[in-house]
Amino acid sequence: MAITIRQIETRDEARWRELWDAYTRFYEREPGEAITRHAWARIFDPASPVFAIVAEDEGGKVIGIANYLVHESTSLLTPVCYLQDLYVDPQARAAGVGKQLIDWLVEEMRRRNWSRLYWNTKENNYRARALYDKYTPHSGFVRYVIDNPDR
Repeated sequence: MAITIRQIETRDEARWRELWDAYTRFYEREPGEAITRHAWARIFDPASPVFAIVAEDEGGKVIGIANYLVHESTSLLTPVCYLQDLYVDPQARAAGVGKQLIDWLVEEMRRRNWSRLYWNTKENNYRARALYDKYTPHSGFVRYVIDNPDR
């Protein structure tokens, strides 16, 4: 299957929303319209550090998305990239789409001279971890999260 990785465009909104909703449900959250609309708007806001790429099949259908943030780090001299959301349509899995999305970001890291590309996944997301482990060993860090009860 021939796959093209490219920056997201406004024409991708409907399909991005489908994949975004599926990704959100995969992580056991219910998609909310306000958050979805806000995420989409930030991707196209030039003042926002949020970006997205898509994987497109030979027929022009978007079959994967990757949303990422570029931010400063207190311990490095150049920005870092956080791959926050990666999702491939279940019908297109096992064809290397996730790998191509990550490979595109690795090349972008080199082109833009970012210091690092990193991401998180659930410990039991074994299918994704099988791919991620081909890039780098697990960092060994444990993530702690405090949610604001007022939000």
